Amino acid sequence: MPMPNLYNINVAALEVLPTPEEIKQRLPLSETAANAVFQARETIKRILDRQDPRLFAVVGPCSIHDVVAARDYARRLKALADEVQDTLFLVMRVYFEKPRTTVGWKGLINDPRMDDTFRIDEGLQVARDLLLELAELGLPAGTEALDPIIPQYIHDLIAWTAIGARTTESQTHREIASGLSTPVGFKNGTNGSLEVAINALQSVASPHSFLGINQFGQSAVIRTLGNRYGHMVLRGGDRPNYDSVSIALCEKALRDKKLPVNIVVDCSHANSFKDPAMQPLVMRDCVHQIMEGNRSIVGVMIESNLGAGNQSIPADRSQLKYGVSVTDACVDWATTETMLREAHAKLKGVLPARLAT
Repeated sequence: MPMPNLYNINVAALEVLPTPEEIKQRLPLSETAANAVFQARETIKRILDRQDPRLFAVVGPCSIHDVVAARDYARRLKALADEVQDTLFLVMRVYFEKPRTTVGWKGLINDPRMDDTFRIDEGLQVARDLLLELAELGLPAGTEALDPIIPQYIHDLIAWTAIGARTTESQTHREIASGLSTPVGFKNGTNGSLEVAINALQSVASPHSFLGINQFGQSAVIRTLGNRYGHMVLRGGDRPNYDSVSIALCEKALRDKKLPVNIVVDCSHANSFKDPAMQPLVMRDCVHQIMEGNRSIVGVMIESNLGAGNQSIPADRSQLKYGVSVTDACVDWATTETMLREAHAKLKGVLPARLAT
C-alpha cells in the first residue's frame, strides 16, 4: 500500500517570505531613527519607574489601513506632542494586526491591499517603511504584538507594546513579551477580570525559552531574560473599570502580588462602551482622579483618527472615506486635540508633585 499523506493535508500553499534580515537590509534603520526609538523607550521606562512625572498617552487609529492618512495624522500628532511635552509624552498608536472574533480584515501587514490576497511580504515592507518615517520624525510608535513572528521584522522601531485582551492569557504571548525590548502593557480580560493580566505580569517578568525565528529566518530556541516593564492596561469588561473604585481594586491586586502599581487606562473599548463620544469623559475622569491625588495612573490610550466614527470596507476601495477607521470607531482630530490640551492644562501643575510623595 502507498504511504498515506500525513501532513499539510489542509494547506493550500506554502509561500516563502523574505527573512527579517532581508527586509531590514531593504529598509535599514538610520542612526537618527535608532536614537529616537531608544530615547522613547527610555522615557516610558522612566515614567514607569516614577523618575519622570509625565503621563504617556498612546493615541491614534484603531488600525492603520491607509499610510497616506497615517502620515498626515503623524505630522499633526508630532506638532501636538511638542506642544504638550512638559506634561504628556505622546506615542502614536500604530496597529498593523487586528484580532478577529470570527473572520474579517486582519490588518495592514496581513492584507495590505484589503482584498483577501494576503500579500504579507508586501505588508511587512509597507509597515516597516511607515515606522521608519515616524522614527525619523521623532514620533514614538506603539503597537499590539499579535503574530509571534512579526516582531522580528519591525520591533526595532517600536517604543511601546500592547498585549490584547484576547491574548493576555496566551502562554505564547507572555513568552514573547518576556523577550521584547519595549515596555509591555497587558490588558485585562474581555470580561473585566484582572486575574489573567496579573498572572501575565508575573509571567512576563520571568525568563522563558520558546520556539521562534532568528533574523535569518531559521527556527531557533529563544531564551529570554524577562521583561520588568510589564504593566496593567484597564480596558473595561462587562462594565467600565476606569472609575476610582476600580482603580483602587486594581492597585490592591497589584500590591498583593508585589507588582509595580502602574496602571494605563484605555479610554476606548468597554470603558467607553465602544462609543467614541464617551472617550473624552473617561479621559476627564482619569485627569480628575490624578488631580485628587491618584498616583497609579501612568498612562492612557485613545482611539483617534482624522475623521470621526468608522466605516465598512467597500468593494470599490476608491470609495473609502479618508482618515476614517475601518475597524473600531474613533474620535476625530479636533476632539483629540481638545482631550490632550485639556489634560495638559489641568495636570501641568499637578504631575510634578507626584514624584515628591
